[in-house]
Amino acid sequence: MTTYLLALDQGTSSSRSIVFDAQGRIVASAQLELPQIYPRPGWVEHDPREIWRTQLSTAREALAKAGLTARDIRAVGITNQRETTVVWNRKTGAPIHHAIVWQDRRAEPICAALREAGMADTIQQKTGLLIDAYFSGSKLQWLLDHVPGARAAADAGDLAFGTVDSWLIWQLTGGRRHVTDVSNASRTMLFNVHTNQWDTDLLAALRIPRSLLPEVLPSAADFGHTASDILGGEIAIGGVAGDQQSALFGQACFTAGMAKNTYGTGCFMLMHTGSQFQTSANGLLTTSAAQASTQPQFALEGSVFVGGAVVQWLRDGLRAIEHSGQVQQLAESVPDSGGVMMVPAFTGLGAPYWKPDARGTITGLTRGSTIAHIARAALESIAYQSAALLQAMSRDAVANGGAAVSELRVDGGACVNNLLMQFQADLLGIPVVRPACVETTALGAAYLAGLSTGVYQSTEELSALWKAERRFVPTLEHDRAQELMARWEHAVAQTALPHPA
Repeated sequence: MTTYLLALDQGTSSSRSIVFDAQGRIVASAQLELPQIYPRPGWVEHDPREIWRTQLSTAREALAKAGLTARDIRAVGITNQRETTVVWNRKTGAPIHHAIVWQDRRAEPICAALREAGMADTIQQKTGLLIDAYFSGSKLQWLLDHVPGARAAADAGDLAFGTVDSWLIWQLTGGRRHVTDVSNASRTMLFNVHTNQWDTDLLAALRIPRSLLPEVLPSAADFGHTASDILGGEIAIGGVAGDQQSALFGQACFTAGMAKNTYGTGCFMLMHTGSQFQTSANGLLTTSAAQASTQPQFALEGSVFVGGAVVQWLRDGLRAIEHSGQVQQLAESVPDSGGVMMVPAFTGLGAPYWKPDARGTITGLTRGSTIAHIARAALESIAYQSAALLQAMSRDAVANGGAAVSELRVDGGACVNNLLMQFQADLLGIPVVRPACVETTALGAAYLAGLSTGVYQSTEELSALWKAERRFVPTLEHDRAQELMARWEHAVAQTALPHPA
């Protein structure tokens, strides 16, 4: 039996494909940049045809690099940028508009109207989410209201809505399957995560016809087969999960209390809460975790808007470095930040603060402060924001009868920075563990596909495959870590803009 798995990883800035063997080792990979479209301030779009073109090209390239054909691949797994919204015509397959990307803010007036109508508690209880333009439902309503003829076509049953996974599956299967998984459905603001069904009341509140919506399956399931002309033969599509839930799965965080943090442009931290739905009292979202059966599984999630992007700002805005790889060397040229604190609230602050009007600050400057101190403070800001998230998660866990997080598994581009990872462990007072394979988002999709097609028999088998590359153990005294976090919170308090009189 063939035991290679092909993971399609469709992200915000690029499309990637990775071939894994059954031990979770990378055999070959390919990547293409995805063009960004900014029609107006606060609007972000992608061309759905470009999403498909780049994803298909990388899949074919990865197979060619690996020297494999469709016959050698047991199954395809898909992981994707979440919340990004695509609507297309069922008869022609043509998109009716560019995809509206998760970062896009145009649907805020729709969200304001929902809040005004008193829907906040209902939506949080049913979906685990806060009302926000981040999620797909308000973007979908905007498309139906603003694309000429869209609402009439939707009412006639001629249109299909999907997040990026659904769009890719439609293309891969030649239009035969219109499906998604629970982890993606849970990010739409239309899905009841207790029943794993589209919610009639929420569809009515957002004026969404049910005929638009895909069938929802567990994350490891039969999502159909690729059409034979796509990758040179039919291949089962066996696993689908939104990128952050896929990374949680790829990190083998299968049980309550296990947590991972992805250090990318932003940071996304998820803590598994098992089959227990927990509403956060600390500014976090509740989301469906990737699940291998029909039994609902949940996670608490928090987002840091500016993580690794602060290094890009040091490079492009401050011109302190020429390329991102230099930041660790510059930061290590001083023993600490010299009292400098940086809060990179360039686009407001996400969880657990939710301060959209906050703006970035650098405080604690003296005549002795240098660009190296600012670089170190910028790098440390990633760890401070992530520590605030984990502390919020632990408070929620303990309040719900669970245990505080005992270790943090890490992935994403910035997790290769040893200085950052050590400082993260020092602030948290728990080990920070970097896995041997940091491509955990793609790996999670491959594992889900392997589970549904018999490559793996259980999540216990996947746990045994997970290997640590390095453990960062705290070296800072608890009192000192508490003192640093108190200084961070003081700096955060200074980010709010004064309101005009």
